[in-house]
Amino acid sequence: MIIRFTARLACCCVTAVAASALGLLPASAVPRTDTTPPPTAADASPLQEEGTHVGPLNGAPELPEDVSALSWLVSDADTGDVLAAHDAHRRLPPASTIKTLFAVTALPNLADAAPHTVTEEDLEAVGEGSSRVGVAAGRTYTVEDLWRGVFLSSGNDAVHVLAAMNGGWTATAEQMQAKARALGAFDTYVVSPDGYDEPGQVSSAYDLAVFGRAGLEDPRFTSYASTVDAQFPGGTDDDGSPTWTYGIQNTNRLLTGADGVEKYQGIIGIKNGYTSQAGNTLIAAARRDGRTLLVTVMNPQAGGGHAVYEEARSLLDWGFAAADDVEPVGSLEPPDVQKDPAPGPGPVTRAATPPAHVPPAVSPDAGTGIAYVWMGAFVGASCVAAAIVLRLHRRARFPEARAAGSAVNAAGGSVGSRHE
Repeated sequence: MIIRFTARLACCCVTAVAASALGLLPASAVPRTDTTPPPTAADASPLQEEGTHVGPLNGAPELPEDVSALSWLVSDADTGDVLAAHDAHRRLPPASTIKTLFAVTALPNLADAAPHTVTEEDLEAVGEGSSRVGVAAGRTYTVEDLWRGVFLSSGNDAVHVLAAMNGGWTATAEQMQAKARALGAFDTYVVSPDGYDEPGQVSSAYDLAVFGRAGLEDPRFTSYASTVDAQFPGGTDDDGSPTWTYGIQNTNRLLTGADGVEKYQGIIGIKNGYTSQAGNTLIAAARRDGRTLLVTVMNPQAGGGHAVYEEARSLLDWGFAAADDVEPVGSLEPPDVQKDPAPGPGPVTRAATPPAHVPPAVSPDAGTGIAYVWMGAFVGASCVAAAIVLRLHRRARFPEARAAGSAVNAAGGSVGSRHE
């Protein structure tokens, strides 16, 4: 009777501990991963394999030999056909080219946004060394001025303000992640919507081309991306009207022809980027003779800071010359993906307002330490309960030995020793 009751009590304890472990385990203790299903076999193109891919027909020109980028892609923006690519799905830091995904995501949400008065909180998480357009707390800006700050000056300060208007930093990163998946971009992981170097933030030449193509479908995006220069408010009234302005110029040299880089004929623009980890990155679109080509170039390994523009130029020239003489090697169209079950937790993102020098407080493995603590408690409780049951069971089976043992102990002896 006593054995059964105690065993039941021990089992109840084990169950209670297990329930507590599972019930009290916080959501953050589970590694937060993107559970969106990968592309199906419909996306099984040569681009999934490493190396250079092109399908030349008779008379097709040779690919340029002076392209040193770690990853690049040439595509027809109208059809989505990929004409040639090198390591198209290699995951690399994107730098400010990720701002194209930010714009594709947030532009529709903020189309009718009222002028916004910037707060200190809007700007306090802008990373150290970030490119800025000069947004200042206490001033009121129109959404159009802020977007020009993003596209022309690559202003991380403008991105932070627009993200605040869009629901916050973390919410915007999650929206961007969802948008990337909806567009069929499975190489991209968003941590910092402005492209600031953060652990885990990656994209690919393929995904950047997808984002650039999606942007070209929005006239507002195209207008901002093709603007060479503008006046930015240095002071504002309460309605966002500038009291004085200063000039800003697009940092895309293929668009402006600045710094000794020749302007590309037919250039539409889009977005360039640079960080110490990403190197130089570029999404460039140009239109000639009724055809729009899109080129992405990630991290050239030779030629200096302007190599990204010259390599993009070479690839655009090749694309216009070869477009009718190559078979597509892939497509930017979204592949078929299984929509059920619903996507799991969103991406790991930086807190809304961390100090500028602090990396994201949450990582894909965040909370696993807590999980180990609870698992350890569960295992320990199980062992204790098992030991109690075993001891009681032995006492019940061998009462004579227990009695003899008690007599020997009373006399100062022992019945032997056991190592545990």
